Amino acid sequence: MIMGNQAIALGALKAGVNLVAGYPGTPSSEIIEFISKYKSKTGTYVEWSVNEKAAAEVAAGASYAGSRTLITMKQVGLNVASDPVMCLSYVGVKGGMVIVCADDPGPISSQTEQDTRNFAQYSKLPCFDPSTPLEAYEMIQEAFEFSEKYNTPVLLRPTTRVDHAYESMDFPELSPCRKPGEFEKDSKRWVIFPRASYLNHKRIFERNEKTLPAEFSKSKWNSVRVSEGNSVVSDSERRESLPLGCTSSQPTPSNGGHPRNAPVAFAAGGISYCYLMEALSILGIKDIPVLKIGNPYPFPKPLAEEFLKSHKQIVVFEELDPVIEENLIKIAGYTRVNCQIRGKLDGTVPEAGELSVEIISEIIKNLLNDKGNAVSRSETAGTGATNSSQTENSTPVPLPVRPPVLCAGCPHRGSFYAVKQAMKGKKTVYCGDIGCYTLGNAMPLDMTDTCLCMGADITMAQGFYHNEPDRHCFSFIGDSTFFASGITGVVNAVYNQAKQTICILDNSTTAMTGHQPHPGTGMTMMGEIVEKISIEKILEGIGVSPIIQVNPFDQKAAVEAVQKASEAPGVSAIIFKAPCIAIAQKVGWEKPHALTVNADKCIGCRKCINELGCPALSVSTKTNAKGKQLVEIDKSLCTGCSLCSQVCPVKAIE
Repeated sequence: MIMGNQAIALGALKAGVNLVAGYPGTPSSEIIEFISKYKSKTGTYVEWSVNEKAAAEVAAGASYAGSRTLITMKQVGLNVASDPVMCLSYVGVKGGMVIVCADDPGPISSQTEQDTRNFAQYSKLPCFDPSTPLEAYEMIQEAFEFSEKYNTPVLLRPTTRVDHAYESMDFPELSPCRKPGEFEKDSKRWVIFPRASYLNHKRIFERNEKTLPAEFSKSKWNSVRVSEGNSVVSDSERRESLPLGCTSSQPTPSNGGHPRNAPVAFAAGGISYCYLMEALSILGIKDIPVLKIGNPYPFPKPLAEEFLKSHKQIVVFEELDPVIEENLIKIAGYTRVNCQIRGKLDGTVPEAGELSVEIISEIIKNLLNDKGNAVSRSETAGTGATNSSQTENSTPVPLPVRPPVLCAGCPHRGSFYAVKQAMKGKKTVYCGDIGCYTLGNAMPLDMTDTCLCMGADITMAQGFYHNEPDRHCFSFIGDSTFFASGITGVVNAVYNQAKQTICILDNSTTAMTGHQPHPGTGMTMMGEIVEKISIEKILEGIGVSPIIQVNPFDQKAAVEAVQKASEAPGVSAIIFKAPCIAIAQKVGWEKPHALTVNADKCIGCRKCINELGCPALSVSTKTNAKGKQLVEIDKSLCTGCSLCSQVCPVKAIE
C-alpha cells in the first residue's frame, strides 16, 4: 500500500527527476521526505528551501540547464512562489518542471480554501488533477514529458484526501536519475524583457486556447464514463443498456452514445469523481454518464462540447471553486447548447468544505426524487461498503468536540505564559503566526490576537504600533518561519523605527509539519551536517537591541526577560529557546521524572489547570478535607517540564 504523496514521489523518481526543492506544508510534506530516502540510489538532489519562492528559483536554475526538477508546496505556499512561477510561465523551461501544489479542502490544516486550478488559469500553466494515488503516480510522469514537449512548467494539483489516501500498487524499480543538463547561454531566451514576454504571451495563448484543449480531449485523464450499478466502464467500453429515463437503448454516434432525452448526467474531477462513482454504486444506480476531468486547465473543450450536446441536465461535483461548472457554462453559452448545468453556483452542491460519498449520495437522491425520475438500479443495490438502509434509518452519534491543544511539555506554553504574566494590566496586542504556536489563541492562554499568514506577525505588529504608539506590540514567530518569511519584517521594523518586541519561539525544528530541518538546525535533507545559522546574529546584524535568550521553562527568568525587552526603545527580541518535546531526547535533552500532586498540600484551586491548559492536568475524583476536588497528573503525558509546579501557589506539585 502506497500513500498518495509517496506515489507522487515514486512517479517523480521514475521520471528521472534530478533536483527536488520545496517547503514543508501539510498535506504535501511527505513527498520530499520520501524522495530523500532514495537519493543515494538515484543521485537526486533534495532540499528543504527556506521558502517556496526560493524553491521555485532553485529549480528554475536547474531546469534552464535541461535537468528535470520538482517543486513541492501546499496551496498557500503557491502564493509565496507566485512571483517566479508567473515569470516562468512566460520564459518557459528546458528540463521538465513539475510544481506539486497540494490543495486543502475543508480546510483541514490551512488558512484558506484557495483552488490551484484557478491559479493554473491565472498563470497560464497546464494543470493535472489526480483522483487517486495511482493516477498521481502516472500523471506526474506524463507531466514531465508534457513540460518538456511544450517548454512550460506544469502544475500537479492533488488534494488532501489524495495525498493521504493509500492504494495498492507495484513498487517500481528505481534507476539513477537522468544525466544533468548543461546550461547553454541564450539571453534572448532566458532574460525576461517586455518584448519577449509579449511574443511568448501570443505563443502561450495559441497553445492554451487551441492546441491543448484538443490534445486533452483525447487524453485518458479526460473521458466519459458510465456507471454500471456496482462497476464503471468508459464510454468506449460501454455495454448496450437502457440509460436512466431513456426510451431507446440504441446509442448514436452523433450524441456521444447517450440519448438526448436522458434527464441527468454528471461531471466531476479529482477526489470528487471517486466519491461520485462510489455513491452511484452504493445507490445501485446504473447507466449514468459521467464526464471525468483530469486536466481542468486548459479545459478539454471539444470533449466537453460533445458531452453538453448529449444531455439536458448536468450536475457537477467538485471541491473548492466551481471550475468545471463555470467552464461548462461558458462552453454551453459559446456553442448555444440548451443544457442546464447545476452545481455550486445554484446551491445544488455545497460551496465550501469537503465533499463526501454521503453528501453526494444525498444530493443525487434529492435530485432524482425532485424530478420524479425513474431510476435504473442494479440487483445488488445497497450491497456496497456502506449499507444504504442503515445510513437512511440511523442517526449518527455526534462526536465529542476535541479542539487541538499544545502538547504536554511544549515550550511554547511557557513562552506565552511568561509574556502574559509580564504584561498583566498593560495595553497590548499579540500578533501570532503559522505554526504549532497558533494554538496560543486557545483558552486559557488566549495569547494570539491575530494570525494572517507566514511572517505577518512581525510586520502587523508594526502597523499596530504606528496606529497606536501607546500599545505594547508583541509578535510570536517560530524559528523555521523566521527563516522562511520573518527576516524582511525585522528589517522593515528597524528601518522604519517601529517599537515592538519580537518573540522567537525556537524549538529547533519545523514542528507542525513533521519536524523537518531548517537553516538553524545544522542539517540538510541531503544528510549533510552544516553550520547552524544563528538567529541571534541575524537580529544583531539588522540592528535589533536588546536580544535576550531565555529558557521558557524558567518562568522567573522568562518574565524578567519580557519586562526588560518591552521597556526598551525600538525593536527588541526575546529568543525563547527550548526543544520541541517530540524531538527533545534526540537533541540531548534528558527527560526528568513525571510530576505528581501531593494530596496533602493540594487545595483544589485548579490554578494550574485554569492558567496553563496542559493536557496532562485534570480534575481528580479525590477530594481534600474541605471537600474540594484535587488535581491529578497523567504520568503517561507528563514530561516533567515543571511549569505547573512553578504556578502552584502552595507548591503541591512535586
